[in-house]
Amino acid sequence: MLPAQFRMRRSADFGATVKQGRRAVQPDVIVYSRVLDDGRTDTPDPSAATPPRVGLIIAKSVGSAVERHRVARRLRHVARDMLGDLRAGEQLVIRARPGSSAAKSESLRTQLRAGLRSVHRAGGAVR
Repeated sequence: MLPAQFRMRRSADFGATVKQGRRAVQPDVIVYSRVLDDGRTDTPDPSAATPPRVGLIIAKSVGSAVERHRVARRLRHVARDMLGDLRAGEQLVIRARPGSSAAKSESLRTQLRAGLRSVHRAGGAVR
């Protein structure tokens, strides 16, 4: 399970990340990344940095409700392991493609890591 503080919930955040963020396309997932700010808040406390947030988009084209929930659980589990690779203030949206329902968890992990490396290498996430 993805801890609550790292979950993206607002529709506006999803939309802005998809429209303004960097994108990396993989066979079973598309990764969008956007950095809101430099990760700092108004407080001088360094532990008060804005945590990264992760959101999932799983369309009906992925499969039935049971298949979509299964894909969501696997992607949340993989994303939880990658939280340390995300920057403070980074918003990450993972869009499942139709083939993701047949993909193994290890394949999704590999594709997600490759997508994240790609958006970070391409000049970092858009501010």
